[in-house]
Amino acid sequence: MRISTFDTTLRDGTQGEAVSFSVDDKLVIAQKLDELGIDYIEGGWPGSNPRDMEFFARARELKLKHAKLVAFGATRFAKHTVETDPSVLQLLQAGTPAVSIFGKSWDLHTQRALGVTEEQNLAMISETVRCLKEHGKEVVYDAEHFFDGYIGNPDFALRTLEAAQQAGASVLCLCDTNGGTLTGRLVEIVAEVRKRFDGILGIHTHNDSDVAVANTLAAVEAGCTHVQGCFNGYGERCGNANMVSILANLEVKLGHTTIGPERIASLTSVARFIAELANLPVRNDQPFVGRSAFAHKGGVHVSAVMKDAATYEHIRPESVGNRQRVLLSDLSGRSNIVYKLEQHGLIDRLSDASRRELLEHIKHMEFQGYELEAAEGTFELLVRQALYPNVSLFDVVSYEVTTKGGGKDSQTHASVTLKMPDGVQSASASGHGPVNALDLCLRECLSRLYPEIAQVRLTDYKVRVLDSKKGSAAKVRVLVEWSDHRRSWATVGVSDNVITASWDALLDAIRLELMRLMEKDDTIEKVVEDYCWGV
Repeated sequence: MRISTFDTTLRDGTQGEAVSFSVDDKLVIAQKLDELGIDYIEGGWPGSNPRDMEFFARARELKLKHAKLVAFGATRFAKHTVETDPSVLQLLQAGTPAVSIFGKSWDLHTQRALGVTEEQNLAMISETVRCLKEHGKEVVYDAEHFFDGYIGNPDFALRTLEAAQQAGASVLCLCDTNGGTLTGRLVEIVAEVRKRFDGILGIHTHNDSDVAVANTLAAVEAGCTHVQGCFNGYGERCGNANMVSILANLEVKLGHTTIGPERIASLTSVARFIAELANLPVRNDQPFVGRSAFAHKGGVHVSAVMKDAATYEHIRPESVGNRQRVLLSDLSGRSNIVYKLEQHGLIDRLSDASRRELLEHIKHMEFQGYELEAAEGTFELLVRQALYPNVSLFDVVSYEVTTKGGGKDSQTHASVTLKMPDGVQSASASGHGPVNALDLCLRECLSRLYPEIAQVRLTDYKVRVLDSKKGSAAKVRVLVEWSDHRRSWATVGVSDNVITASWDALLDAIRLELMRLMEKDDTIEKVVEDYCWGV
């Protein structure tokens, strides 16, 4: 069955805490949603703020190939005629082919919030819809608080839908605005509405009871053919139904057509693209598109997945643009190690005894507080060191870091001495804090022999206290992410001294990159060979 998709990330999604998009962000996201195959893109409420007004003014420049841009607003105010209502006029001025308007379906709201009679509310709905239709707009009518309204006064709630449909609304969208309706009750209500109304029924759910996606899917099974949601579940309070999960479940699990199977494979990249513009991380455990969605940690699980991924994966990760991952920790079995070695093309280069030794080493490190499941770079370094036990690209003779002064006037200075294949090298540098100063010194020493190391840069830095009961003397774990402009990797250090932990993570990152270079660069490999003979 064909299900039309209505994305409200740019309107309802921005009502979520910490979610904010610039006008440029919204324009780029609209283009991306169009490329994905979304049918309707709700861009905002043109009468509510200058940003949305600017968005609709500039949105005329968009070259949308598939989606219809939608402006959002309300039914006319009771004190205005529809021809003079500012909100309605701004909807028309937005210049979109479609509009969505919300009206009250709950008598509690008409009495308490609006202070109007039921008949006045029905007139506000029908007159607004009719006016918009007369101006050539496709109208999606959002029946706000419909499920609460139906439970409280079903006759009135159904009359509001009737008023909208008779006035020309193309879609009657049933909204669980408070997010409090549970799935069984929601299905009963949708089924009853379906019996009474022909045409397109839509569903718009919020996640306050953590069932927004389930409610949306159940509503489709009960007769709705229009679904609304926000990417990554953004939205007010606990968020709207997550459009990512809606699309994946409808297409991959239930066999409906939304954006098409070829575009479903772009879900992960689009979800992460929107999250990047929102300056919010995609939750690791977000279904379908999170980094952990197809991650396996327990040894028994990994062993089974290596034989047949279907044993612990409900769909193929590639179908939604994600990938399978195997994590390393003290729960790891030998299968995890084998998987990782295969992933890095190293399976045939370590004996069974070496693999067992590597596994025990990893479990011991995890016991000390290391977290290798988030630091695959450190794991790769361990493997390469096992492959080349006699290789030592450099040794640390000493390092020192000092910070003087206080506040804005503080200064950090570091010095590092390394034993290199071409002799002892020393460097001193001032930096923005101890990690930066040490990084500068290390690079200065190494770049004379290994100039490629200048390409490696720090992209993220996290510190976690492992035993808060010890206060400032607690052991910490430092996780550092790096990039060489081609790929990213993370390394980890653990110590009761945050500078030592940071230094260890820094050293691991540099050693790993040098060992990678060693395998592809004959000159570096020759240097390593010469150095190994000399030590």
